Amino acid sequence: MTRRRIGFALIIAGGVLTTFAGSRYVSGATAQDRARREWDEMTARAAYDDALASTAERTEVVIRHAGPVARLQIPRIGLDEIVLEGIDDEAMNGGPGHYPGSPLPGGAGNSIISAHRDRHFRNLGQLAVGDTILTQSGAKSTRWVVVKRKVVGKERPVLFPSRTATLTLTTCWPIRYFGSAPDRLILTAKPI
Repeated sequence: MTRRRIGFALIIAGGVLTTFAGSRYVSGATAQDRARREWDEMTARAAYDDALASTAERTEVVIRHAGPVARLQIPRIGLDEIVLEGIDDEAMNGGPGHYPGSPLPGGAGNSIISAHRDRHFRNLGQLAVGDTILTQSGAKSTRWVVVKRKVVGKERPVLFPSRTATLTLTTCWPIRYFGSAPDRLILTAKPI
């Protein structure tokens, strides 16, 4: 009888954990869909504003926590994601997160984008020096080339300011590691 109760309790616990994990993925997918719709609306609005504008001024991106700020495309791994502002759980559940305080992709300085290794950046480990990345932020589109790839300990500082346009992509390493990963994969790209 005790074994039966323990078995039943384990089944219930497994069901609860599976439901929780599934709901996190569903809420992340919903947030990414919402961000993509908002991004498409912002892009359409920017194109309309540009068509009406008599000057060459560009429409700026409105920055709000967990709101869409850029589009990130990496053809080699089939990645096409909307980047959200912030690197907390809420933002990074819905998509790659833009590090607050760093410039948007294509601007002067080091734009930093981070994502979970088991979600949005699950194939990031396949990138190598020479691969291309595309970003769009507001009306600014930038094509990048990966110039540096390194793996460092998670406690080591690696994100530094830059005077020139730089794109840094980060995720936990190793990608398929179970538990809290001991290292970080850092990819650095420069505009082409």
